[in-house]
Amino acid sequence: MTGNELTMDDRWAIVEAFLEEKGLVRQHLDSYNDFVEHGMQEVVDEVGKIDVEGEDYYVKLGKIEVGPPTIKEADGSRNLLTPAEARIRNLTYSAPIYLEMSIVYKGDGREIEEEPVQVYIGQLPIMLKSVKCPLSEMSKEELIEIGEDPDDPGGYFIINGSERVLVTQEDLAPNRILVEEVNKGGPITHIAKVFSTCLLYTSPSPR
Repeated sequence: MTGNELTMDDRWAIVEAFLEEKGLVRQHLDSYNDFVEHGMQEVVDEVGKIDVEGEDYYVKLGKIEVGPPTIKEADGSRNLLTPAEARIRNLTYSAPIYLEMSIVYKGDGREIEEEPVQVYIGQLPIMLKSVKCPLSEMSKEELIEIGEDPDDPGGYFIINGSERVLVTQEDLAPNRILVEEVNKGGPITHIAKVFSTCLLYTSPSPR
């Protein structure tokens, strides 16, 4: 055994150090945070505007923002929502989405843009311990005070009071020929496989 060779204890020490620093759900949190902080705005910027057919104006899209987790009560008021309350009341732990919009009038070869306004466009489920979740900034004592487990890593959603997690799945590409090598000593050296799926096609209606 050389001095540079890793033992089993060394390998476990590396695994424990990685889990201690990154945790088990870091990939979920990083992906969600990137979507909220960058992905949503990139989608809005790609669309850019909404053309109104038959009119001399269009709607220009601007900055998109996600507010804090809230719940709209029966009287129309909005109150801050905690994960513990969402579990108890069978609610979805979500936050309002606001999109900046402005009307741009076209005419005489020029465009006149009105003052932009923030418009409520829907709710976004909030991942626990993400950048949009207040739990990510709380100490262990504060988490215990609001009824949360201080050792809960987060990385999941609360939908209608139930905890839900997204499970990533890798699948083989359909309708692609995959060639793999088999036993070299036999008469057959390679096998080709294809996972066939049916594509629905609707023929255009005759005119």
